[in-house]
Amino acid sequence: MKPRTSAAPLLSVCLAAAGCGGSSEEQPFRIQPERPVSQLEVEARLASPPPKAAGARSSALVDLATLDPTLGFDIRYAGSNNFMGTPFYRQAKAYLQRPAAEALLAAHRSLRSSGFGVMVFDAYRPWYVTWMFWEATPENLRRFVADPSEGSRHNRGAAVDVTLYDLESGRPAAMGTDYDEFTERAYPDYPDLTAEERSNRDRLRAAMEAAGFTVYPYEWWHFDFRGAADYPILNLTFEELQIRESRGSSGQ
Repeated sequence: MKPRTSAAPLLSVCLAAAGCGGSSEEQPFRIQPERPVSQLEVEARLASPPPKAAGARSSALVDLATLDPTLGFDIRYAGSNNFMGTPFYRQAKAYLQRPAAEALLAAHRSLRSSGFGVMVFDAYRPWYVTWMFWEATPENLRRFVADPSEGSRHNRGAAVDVTLYDLESGRPAAMGTDYDEFTERAYPDYPDLTAEERSNRDRLRAAMEAAGFTVYPYEWWHFDFRGAADYPILNLTFEELQIRESRGSSGQ
């Protein structure tokens, strides 16, 4: 099965019912939000992101689905298969700053000889969604979400959440946990893995690091692109990005 690059919610390469990264018997990791999601969204839309840093690099976000038809997508926040069990995006889209997008493509293509490709869970994320994640998450788990007062590298379009998938079958590789599991098992160097899971984590990390990314210490799937902090924090929805694209704007 070849991966599709259309923006169908929840699913591009794998079936949502299969867990997309964990076994079919696993239930998605969930938290109990500190406040109702509907209330959080109202508050988030009224909140203001940190000001743009002086000298920040200009923004030029690229739709990853336009780069290569073999890139896989499973945009979890466009559906309910995520740690809060609710959609945060109205479209299953993934954007990165152009240098980061080109680096991700290089990592994806470098994996072909081993029979794998890159599957994207999330990339650019509007700041208000980061605010919701932070306010919803219990304090003892906040190492897994970004502090909105500082802004996330996702908000800058310079971080991406990815896994491996098998090019022949289209199935996600065994990585030891599903996406967004907020436990120590998600740490990149967690020791209690099968040989296959360890090999897959190491293969993904090596390909991403060779392309200029750095893995986040608490999440095997999260990679920051070099110079990520130099990009401005953005708070545009995907729909607003598309309007700016149609007008020929840079996306700032």
